[in-house]
Amino acid sequence: MRPITSDSDSSSISRAQLYLNVYDLTPLNNYMYWFGVGIFHSGIEAHGVEYAFGAHDYPSSGVFEVEPKSCPGFIFRRSVSLGTVNMSPLEFRQFVEHMAGSYNGDSYHLIAKNCNHFTDDICRRLTGKSIPGWVNRLARIGSFCNCLLPESIQVTAVRHTPEYQGLSDGSESRSTEGEIESDGEQDHHLLISSNGEAESNEREALWETPLKHIKEIL
Repeated sequence: MRPITSDSDSSSISRAQLYLNVYDLTPLNNYMYWFGVGIFHSGIEAHGVEYAFGAHDYPSSGVFEVEPKSCPGFIFRRSVSLGTVNMSPLEFRQFVEHMAGSYNGDSYHLIAKNCNHFTDDICRRLTGKSIPGWVNRLARIGSFCNCLLPESIQVTAVRHTPEYQGLSDGSESRSTEGEIESDGEQDHHLLISSNGEAESNEREALWETPLKHIKEIL
């Protein structure tokens, strides 16, 4: 038999700490961070699950799920407490799924619509506050002088190529070695990133080519 819980007990079960997990996209952040700028990736965490937004070439959600503080391809820097949310794990997941419809992978833009815009949007909706300004400050600076930025910076996206696509509505599935996962398995593994050599080469290109221009701007 399930034990009877009071309303206060139920409330404590549904309440969860909301975290912003911030990652470095370049070793230059070790120096830039102390000047209040940097090139960062961020994800939003609650109930032991982290969600983030990345780019791919499809007109479907670019929002994906990872283990907290373990986003593939990035170097974890720190977690920032954003407050608490009164949502159960299922309610929080459904909220993110609803948000995911506005963040298609092919709409990602390094300056105008990046992973930090996604986490800031969630934070504003859930807490009424923004994420710390330093996390996306470089993008805001770029938005004011976008016409002066090299094209490589304007169009380069932080790629996160899925083996299947994002937070789906259940109509898409992930195929591995010819086998198709069941709906329940897909629900558990929202998106698995590819961690091969191609992703490593692409990340190195992101770190090296645009950063030469960024250093000139700064």
